[in-house]
Amino acid sequence: MTRTIRGKARLAPARLALGLALTAALVAGASAAGPKAPDWSQLLATAQNDGNWITYGGTYDEQRFSRLTDINERNVTALAPAWSYEFDTNRAQETTPLIYEGVLYATSAWSKVFAFDVLTGKLLWSYDPEVPRDRANAGCCDVGNRGVAMYDGKLYLGTFDGRLVSLDAKTGKPVWSVQTTDVTKPYTITGAPRVVKGKVIIGNGGAELGVRGYVSAYDAQTGKKIWRFYTVPGNPANGPDGEASDEVLAGKAAGTWNGTFWQAGGGGTVWDSIVYDTELDQLYIGVGNGSPWNHRVRSAGKGDNLFLSSVVALNPDTGKYIWHYQGTPAETWDFTHTQTITLATLNIGGAPRKVLMQAPKNGFFFVIDRVTGKLISADNYVPTTWATGYDQSTGRPIETPEARYGNAAFTSFPGALGGHNWQPMAYSPLTGLAYIPAQDAPFRYEETPYYKYRPGGWNLGIDLAGAVPPDDVAQFKAIRAMLKGRLIAWDPVQQKEVWRHDYTGPWNGGVLVTAGNLVFQGDLTGKFHAFTADKGKQLWSYDLGMSVMGSPVTFKVGGDQYVAVVSGYGGAYALTSSFTDNPGPQPNGRLTVFKLGGKAVLAQVQRASLSPANPASDRFAPAQVASGKVDYENQCFSCHGPSGMSSGVLPDLRRSAAVSDRGLWKQIVHGGLLKDNGMVSFARVFSEDEVESIRAYVSHRAEILKREEGAK
Repeated sequence: MTRTIRGKARLAPARLALGLALTAALVAGASAAGPKAPDWSQLLATAQNDGNWITYGGTYDEQRFSRLTDINERNVTALAPAWSYEFDTNRAQETTPLIYEGVLYATSAWSKVFAFDVLTGKLLWSYDPEVPRDRANAGCCDVGNRGVAMYDGKLYLGTFDGRLVSLDAKTGKPVWSVQTTDVTKPYTITGAPRVVKGKVIIGNGGAELGVRGYVSAYDAQTGKKIWRFYTVPGNPANGPDGEASDEVLAGKAAGTWNGTFWQAGGGGTVWDSIVYDTELDQLYIGVGNGSPWNHRVRSAGKGDNLFLSSVVALNPDTGKYIWHYQGTPAETWDFTHTQTITLATLNIGGAPRKVLMQAPKNGFFFVIDRVTGKLISADNYVPTTWATGYDQSTGRPIETPEARYGNAAFTSFPGALGGHNWQPMAYSPLTGLAYIPAQDAPFRYEETPYYKYRPGGWNLGIDLAGAVPPDDVAQFKAIRAMLKGRLIAWDPVQQKEVWRHDYTGPWNGGVLVTAGNLVFQGDLTGKFHAFTADKGKQLWSYDLGMSVMGSPVTFKVGGDQYVAVVSGYGGAYALTSSFTDNPGPQPNGRLTVFKLGGKAVLAQVQRASLSPANPASDRFAPAQVASGKVDYENQCFSCHGPSGMSSGVLPDLRRSAAVSDRGLWKQIVHGGLLKDNGMVSFARVFSEDEVESIRAYVSHRAEILKREEGAK
């Protein structure tokens, strides 16, 4: 039998208050007990034991490389499911599972945690922090969670509503909980915490909606905050923050910002990569994009805006600044540098160099000296139109003249989804290659003439209304064909591609590489693949029936090596792209564990049917439709898709019963009727007239859909 632990339901904003009252449904049975998680010295040692997978990146260098060889290029074709588990939601599935002494810990959407017996697949316990569903509006990119951290008998979870929760690893019972964010602002947490020397390190997200980024360290035993580092300056009128970042923000960063940048927070959220260097005792954080995106709006077009789009090295004990490298100065394209940071020692120029490697959104692969923070090399791993290369003497990009879209729209390769997004890359010290889940996903940038800061809304400083997919079928197909995904094996020393595997679409899963000369990755169509690590030959593939975004891991229990991966659609591409292969309602996510000779038969994936298009009978003036288009495409697209074309994770508004009912539409969009389903009131963002104009536009899109479906 299983044990389910739930957080206390709370009322916003009071429901997000500090503290955690509990209700527990406890069921007797020794099966609920699991192993005690290791302390710090054990954690470092155990992270090198390939029988387990106890940190987010596999080891502290975050190479996602396993020395296990039981599953290898000679026998991988015998890999088959040992067991699987279906989650209770179709929202984003992004987790990297942890495995320690026969127990697998995985997270799901809405920050839920699950513990399984690896040998049997039995659910030992689950924990639901009960994130208020109306908090979904605070996220840019769905409500996924990328995993937990483990230390000294406890698991550590960052919740979507900004809490850091400590759980007993054996039972799933909460030990402590702290609110790490200001609940009045649209902060979220989707990334996995890291444990460093008795401290839990956690960042946050929310730059698109207008927040100021930071990373914090908490005592792993008590939850007490130890230090905080802000990545961008605050309002100068407020003075110093009294935090670890005060000195460097005043001395290095403040002079690189201009205008009233603090109004929308500035951005710079640390929403993914946080890596501890056990050799140099340094902590590296990857810093995100600006808020708003548009540098001309955010900072009057002046200054580099430190520390946006940078890797920053900090003292893990104090949070004090050591060095930084800014890969995209004066960021204006949503080019985050939060993507995987991987540590290694490479032979460069005939000498060993301690380096960090990163393939961030901007399309260039960086090799950085992690002692000094100086750029060693950078070259593009995907086509880039915003810059032609990097000046080795300055470490700055050589931008193309039109890239900053001040005078005209600019289509950039890569775009806001990046040449590589959050899906982790891997590195093999055996092949010397990095394995990048890369993609071609261009984006059209155009400065908006009507920007105004909207608290709680999207604040990008660009016009998305001009970037919607065309109604012309041939044009639509042509643009869809430009969106490609690939797995790239990249030589970081020579800065060149060694091999690649092309996919039919972007947004493919995280990567695992093993000493069995294998690379594992899932794709957008639901296939889970194994390739040879040295040559890229595809050896094996298994159809999981739904997109794979999550990151595979491998481990050994009871004499057998296993591979585990979570499948399920969602995330930024799924919600914001109309170019989906599966537009119908998406199925619930699934965890699948494989072994050689596995005998499990997976349940067939069931997909619900689509409702018909439902345009309103009302007649709307063209000007009203046009006005609604501007508001919809700049605020509503992030959940319901551009042009109202949903991927199926969230409702397709063109098919909604509310479109034909003015009163119901107003109650939902302006009144918050469905806030418990995640659809909050937009009264702060839109007037009642604007809400009606949005209905006019969605109805117009529904009419087009009805004609298209009637013609088939």
